[in-house]
Amino acid sequence: MKIFLHLFVLLFFTLPSFAQEVEAMIKEAERLEDIPNEKAALNKLKEALLVYPNHVYALSKASELCSRIGTREPIAANRDKWYDQSLLLAKKAIAISPKNDHALVSYAMILGKSSLTKSGKEKLKNAREIKRCVDGALQTNSNNYLAWHILGRWNYEISNISTLERAGAKLFYGGVPEGSLKNAIMYFEKTKTLMPLFILNYVELAKAYHKDGQKQKAISLLKTLQSFPINTEDDAQHKRDAQKMLKSWQ
Repeated sequence: MKIFLHLFVLLFFTLPSFAQEVEAMIKEAERLEDIPNEKAALNKLKEALLVYPNHVYALSKASELCSRIGTREPIAANRDKWYDQSLLLAKKAIAISPKNDHALVSYAMILGKSSLTKSGKEKLKNAREIKRCVDGALQTNSNNYLAWHILGRWNYEISNISTLERAGAKLFYGGVPEGSLKNAIMYFEKTKTLMPLFILNYVELAKAYHKDGQKQKAISLLKTLQSFPINTEDDAQHKRDAQKMLKSWQ
């Protein structure tokens, strides 16, 4: 009985400090991400996961960072390693908390990025899964701006599928999910209200407006984002991409 009492007392006093240690690591990871230094942030999250392997937010954020870092990797084999790591982390987060919006968004994000190298059948399968994940994330948290952004990109990509490709997909894969350019614009605009300085969202919204024939709106967005601060390691490149689009549209 004394042994159990000692164990209870030990757990009672160590659990708060244990939780504080993990949360301090996560806070530091967020600070490093804001610098931005994504690899350092990822390493700090991995430290937190060594202490608390089932921390859903740490798993989800680590997955998100792996997918972002992988996107910048020029060598395909190395990129695939980052994507594989991202996928494993996201799947673990969902297994622990199936309705967690961070977990569902990180999974949808990596599915979208890894789909670029997949066959037509796998792309359509992933498209359906991405939609399921973002819908689930928004049911949990209607203010998750990344979920709205991914939903916008999903609709934009689906709207780009040609009539011929749709016919082939219907014949071989059971059809293409419903998506539209109007919805893409609406969801990108929703993202803009939730995260006004999200540079990539401005770029994608500009593309959608331009495709919809609203050229001046598109140009205005690309000019506006140039004054935004750099918040991620991709933002400088997004600004350069915006400059190239401006030159070709003006």
